[in-house]
Amino acid sequence: MFLEILKITIPSLIVFITAYYVLKTVLQKENENRRVQIILQNQKTITPIRLQAYERVILFLERISPNSIIMRLQTPNMTVQQLQKEMLITIRSEFEHNLSQQLYLSIDAWEQVKIAKEKTIKLINSAAEECSPTDLAIKLSQNIFEKLIEMEKSPTQEAINFIKEEIKTLY
Repeated sequence: MFLEILKITIPSLIVFITAYYVLKTVLQKENENRRVQIILQNQKTITPIRLQAYERVILFLERISPNSIIMRLQTPNMTVQQLQKEMLITIRSEFEHNLSQQLYLSIDAWEQVKIAKEKTIKLINSAAEECSPTDLAIKLSQNIFEKLIEMEKSPTQEAINFIKEEIKTLY
């Protein structure tokens, strides 16, 4: 009698254990597939937003580059002090307008953007220190351009190059 029970029980246990492991493996693979699908769906949504953030930051850097900002802000009969003030206000307001982009940029890329902004402000201030506040703004512009020539690359161009290299890693 005991032998008969073992003949029935042992095959049943073997079938049960096999079914258990097969089902466990299938369910684990199904969960992994779902997780991968969610990640892919998130990538499809986030990648265009990240690219848009990189575009906006490059636009910001182009707008605060000394060449661009001087051409936009300088007017005839403007003094050094007025131009310096306008440039600094513009850089800070542009930066504040783009603060939210840091959410989509890497920490290193955002750090490069901040460094470029600070170096540009420092460049403007150091060029302004060499002028009298009442001089015409063209004198400040000349000083800024002279300092830019002394540099290998402008601070904004360095940051733009870094960001372009980082964008390549997204693909």
